[in-house]
Amino acid sequence: MFLYGMRMMGDGLKASSSGTLKKAMERITGTPLKAFLLGLIVTAVIQSSTATIVLTSGLVGAGIISLHQSLGIIIGANVGTTITGQIIRLLDIDSSGTWFLQFLKPSTLAPLALILGIIIIMGIKSRDSGKIGHIIIGFGILFSGLMNMADAVSVLSDSGIVEQLFSRLGENPLLAYLSGASVAFVLQSSSATVGILQAFSTSGQLTFGEIYAVLVGIYLGDCVTTAIVCNIGAKPEAKRVGVVNILFNLCKSVLTLTVVGILHRFRLLDGIWNHTIYSGGIANANTIFNLSCAIFLLPFVGIYEKISHKLIKDEPVTAGKYDEMLDALNPIFISTPAVAFGRCYDILLVMFQLAKTNIRRTFDMFHQYNPEVMKQLEEDENYIDSMADHVSNYLVQISATITSHYHVEIMNYYFSAITEFERLGDHALNIAEIAAALHEKDSSFSQDALSELSVLWQLLDTVLNHANEAFRKQNLAEARRIEPLEQVVDDMVSLLKDHHLKRLRDGECGVFNGSEFFNLLSEAERISDVCSNIGVATVARSTPGINHQVHNYISMLHSGRDEEFNEVYQKAHDEYISMLQGKEFVLSQKIPQKG
Repeated sequence: MFLYGMRMMGDGLKASSSGTLKKAMERITGTPLKAFLLGLIVTAVIQSSTATIVLTSGLVGAGIISLHQSLGIIIGANVGTTITGQIIRLLDIDSSGTWFLQFLKPSTLAPLALILGIIIIMGIKSRDSGKIGHIIIGFGILFSGLMNMADAVSVLSDSGIVEQLFSRLGENPLLAYLSGASVAFVLQSSSATVGILQAFSTSGQLTFGEIYAVLVGIYLGDCVTTAIVCNIGAKPEAKRVGVVNILFNLCKSVLTLTVVGILHRFRLLDGIWNHTIYSGGIANANTIFNLSCAIFLLPFVGIYEKISHKLIKDEPVTAGKYDEMLDALNPIFISTPAVAFGRCYDILLVMFQLAKTNIRRTFDMFHQYNPEVMKQLEEDENYIDSMADHVSNYLVQISATITSHYHVEIMNYYFSAITEFERLGDHALNIAEIAAALHEKDSSFSQDALSELSVLWQLLDTVLNHANEAFRKQNLAEARRIEPLEQVVDDMVSLLKDHHLKRLRDGECGVFNGSEFFNLLSEAERISDVCSNIGVATVARSTPGINHQVHNYISMLHSGRDEEFNEVYQKAHDEYISMLQGKEFVLSQKIPQKG
């Protein structure tokens, strides 16, 4: 129950703060002291040094921060995790205290936290209410579990088992050290293991001399688990984060055991050595051990970095152009959705840019066909397809861990974006293949057709820019401008088809060219449709009620009942149709070219 409560509270804290913490960690400077403070604060907030270090490992592997920048975070995380013990020391509060202390007793806080958490989850409907409610309920379950453990320990203490167990550990520091390391390794949490030790202290049969080595052993057991997680599918630089954490905790163990041994030999610890230690004493000892070792060892972080490079060798660099970006889709980030979605977002932006660039290249191919451009288009299309597969698979993995409605909305939005961006790439390649087919036939569109297409391409480029800004910045103003422009594209395509049919009837254009021109217009129309889907999805994500009524929303816009839509549509229609008519006037003064 205690472990479940700690897990629930930690998951809620990570879910509610992961986006802010990610941004803070990405902006970190190279100063070890600032990195140390950041690691301390982050861990104190999310209540898990393992989560902080694993997240840091992922950021290092993704190239967002360097290994050198991460060193201070690692040490700070080891200090920040002691805050949990300071919270659990509330077990020491007895019944003779003031009303405020009575309020802070776990027996009072636990039921209040559970009731408050339930009220928030069930009674408050907001984006973060679920996260906050889970944090508070986790807090209540944690203290309920602690009280249950304390009750169970009191039974064991009457039998003398607790006293015998810890007296033997006190006689054999090595056994005590290994016991602490083993329990922390199994539980995968130093905070939980220290909490259990604090629960045992309620028996009143533990002394500092019996538990200090257990406390120090906990540090090693926890960091081994963290290092294993950091190594799963990681790059060498990310693996080094786990190695540095182990090196620091080994040095911390040796330093603490040595200093405590020396102080005990000179009888400087006689005042506490054989005296009973309670929850608060254990919390203080844990904090003092970690903080003093961090202060002493922080100047030597460069040595840990050098050793980690010798232990973990670099791997050959992959040749893929976007391999490093795809490697950032690390399973380590999945437990921190804001970071995981951030990596997906970065790749989706690149997908859109590649598709947009390919669409722009295709128009030039109708003026002057270049096989090298065609080769580049095909290569970029392969990159787009590869990115789509990687992001889709990664989102499927994320979907198994997310619970909040907010994260589900982001996931659905990104799945939609993958489909649309991949379609844009496909349409660009289809247009390029039309240009290639004309080149093979040693043919080209007439000057009239090319001039009209240049106007359509200007409009399409404007639509693509609006779609880019709508997705990149979640800009609703840009998103709302897409749909009226999409209607103008439809109008222009219809007008250009009429013009081309006239050229076909007048013999100004061949049958093959005419067919390919119509195919090209269809691709242009589909590109604007894709941009429309992006715009509508962006609006729906930010506007409650539209998400499940997209068809009704689009019908309303095209029915003429939206003034903003009407204004943008009319302005764009007048602008581009007049441009088209201007080109018709100029072309009418020239002799038409067949083709």
